[in-house]
Amino acid sequence: MSSGQPAPGNPLSGINARGAVDLGALSAAREAQQQAEERAAARAQAVADGTAPAIETVVDVTDASFREDVVEKSMTVPVVLDLWATWCGPCKQLSPVLEKLADEANGAWVLAKVDVDANPAIAQSFQVQSIPSVFAVVKGQPVPLFQGAQPEQQIRAILDELMRVAEQAGMPAPATAEPVQAEAEHAAEEPSEIDLLHEQVATAYEAADWDAARAAYEKILVLNPEDPDAKAGLANLGLVVRIGDADPAAAIAAADADPTNVEKATLAADCELLQANARGAFDRLITVVRHTSGDDRDAARAHLIGLFELVGPTDPDVVAARSALAAALF
Repeated sequence: MSSGQPAPGNPLSGINARGAVDLGALSAAREAQQQAEERAAARAQAVADGTAPAIETVVDVTDASFREDVVEKSMTVPVVLDLWATWCGPCKQLSPVLEKLADEANGAWVLAKVDVDANPAIAQSFQVQSIPSVFAVVKGQPVPLFQGAQPEQQIRAILDELMRVAEQAGMPAPATAEPVQAEAEHAAEEPSEIDLLHEQVATAYEAADWDAARAAYEKILVLNPEDPDAKAGLANLGLVVRIGDADPAAAIAAADADPTNVEKATLAADCELLQANARGAFDRLITVVRHTSGDDRDAARAHLIGLFELVGPTDPDVVAARSALAAALF
């Protein structure tokens, strides 16, 4: 690792620094709803094709449905909780693996997906400090499983142990079920080079090894220049390295206390963007532009334009902020 880059113990090595923020999709609720609808459509198609599991194996859980979908269901079958967020890169690598394994299990256990941004009460009740975090609930009792993106083979071993724990708790062993044919064929496929590189990215983020993460992203983009996760992740790396060892909460508080200080404002805006608060980051820098002049004003404007490029020109917050910036300038 290069000197001056964030160390594994820095404040960003928690939720946000462990994976690439999808800076083009900062609306967690909208994306969570879209993904739930896509899973429902895929299951409906699988039912029509005759390839769906015999029972529902993956459910989207909310604060309101938690008791019914998790606690009550866990009295008869283990429920595995996937706590994720739309901006979390490792979550996007882990969730498809868990969904595939749940379909293969064909009802031996149920996967309950929880968007922690949209359902904070569940995350608070499990005292979640970083994501992805995976728990099980067996007969109403929580069982911590693991954090971070893990290799599929290791996840299989953890789930095998979970089933033994469930049996010891008095749950009947599930009947052996044939995996869904399409899923079984997919499981037999060797991971692609790009898949392996994304796994390297996840490992590098866990170690806060930004050089290794950057190298893996660059290799992915050589193989597939349009890979959206790699493009967003590479842009995000610059943001993470720029923040360095700064404490995001302290940086934001310092900027709040001195709102026209361009250095404090740019650091705080970076922290806010990494926390998926694009509107707050943009508003902060527009305030500096509006109340300063000369080099400070130019620096704030240039930094703001750079953040626009990270988020993407069509994002609603970017569109609104561009109008506000024009008003502040003229």
